[in-house]
Amino acid sequence: MDPYDEAYVKAIKFLSFRPRSEKEVRDNLLKKKKYDSVVIERVIATLQRQNFLNDHEFAKWWVNSRKQFKMRAERIIRLELRQKGVAKEIIDESLQIKEDDEHPVQDDATLAEKLVKKQLPRYKGIPKNEVYKKLGGFLARRGFDWETIKRSIDHCMKEEYNTSKWQ
Repeated sequence: MDPYDEAYVKAIKFLSFRPRSEKEVRDNLLKKKKYDSVVIERVIATLQRQNFLNDHEFAKWWVNSRKQFKMRAERIIRLELRQKGVAKEIIDESLQIKEDDEHPVQDDATLAEKLVKKQLPRYKGIPKNEVYKKLGGFLARRGFDWETIKRSIDHCMKEEYNTSKWQ
């Protein structure tokens, strides 16, 4: 098998697990230092022509999956996409995704409130100030800014304390 075919098969296998950015595929092929840059660029070009490799589609997929399943703040999603080699313009475009029936897109405030509501039952019986501290740290680790954190915790705690589930 010639180097091009070998690299192509390796790239297809790498792409079979999940969508990838162009940089991820290039880095994966460079990892073994077995293929020269000409072969790698040919493989990348072929994958792009066959629409197996598309940074626009990858970025949209990444944003949707991060907002739906991992529930990360936009700031963290931007950082992750930059680390994966996606251009700033593509990142900006992908974060402007409109909501559709299959993929509802949520802003940071909605995501933060959803996370707080999910975590809040774990902290029953704990003093209110301790709950604020724990939830604040939890949301901060997911990349939310302090204003969003405070607003979402205040809103959810107000609802919870008014229904007298807490001390």
